Amino acid sequence: MKTQNKNKLSTGESLFVKGPLSRFKELSFAFNVFFNFINAFRKMHFIGPCVTVFGSARFTPDSEHYENAEKIGSALAKTGFTVMTGGGPGIMEAANKGAFEAGGYSVGCNIILPFEQKPNPYLHKWINIPYFFLRKVILVKYSYAFVVMPGGIGTLDELFEALTLIQTKIIHDFPVVIFDSKYHKELIQHIEVMAENESISPEDMKLLFVTDSVEELIRHIETHSIKKFGLIKKHDKPKWWLGESINK
Repeated sequence: MKTQNKNKLSTGESLFVKGPLSRFKELSFAFNVFFNFINAFRKMHFIGPCVTVFGSARFTPDSEHYENAEKIGSALAKTGFTVMTGGGPGIMEAANKGAFEAGGYSVGCNIILPFEQKPNPYLHKWINIPYFFLRKVILVKYSYAFVVMPGGIGTLDELFEALTLIQTKIIHDFPVVIFDSKYHKELIQHIEVMAENESISPEDMKLLFVTDSVEELIRHIETHSIKKFGLIKKHDKPKWWLGESINK
């Protein structure tokens, strides 16, 4: 019985994508999605321009990837951004921790899973989201740059979601930084193969910036986000708040 109840936690989105349901169930699902969107908008509206950090939940605090994410979170917070992650452990926790301990603002969009992913302890604000597609919208909606750390399938999904939205001009060409060239070597090579075969435009390669340096990452975001979109610090807000001069 316990196993059956635990599995029920994941049936909402899973059941919806399996095929047609009764009209009542599909309407009920749509209303639930709407409610969760409104709840997310309400909680995240005043968090200030963010940089979203993507990465695996599996890296432990003694790993080099965790340490790098912590440094990046700290540097982004000192630059003036709110640091947003998926709210869980691993890379997400590290980036939030770096921002939190640097005196910046740290937020998370925690996914509700059958095996219970809890929000990490370095969040000033977080929201629990039951649907992956809704979570990705929130992670993109408030961000002026994206940092892709070492991760798995979910991280790649988030990377290509952001790139697709930029490529198709659904969102502005916000900077997308891939951190750790060694880890992502084959990924970059495959993207180059796509360009060579003209399945993407050669210009799409310019949407990515690959680096192993936290300092280069910050300079790139300062140039292609803060300066490009005219973001300015507000004197009547904490240092991590930035004024928005464009309409996303």
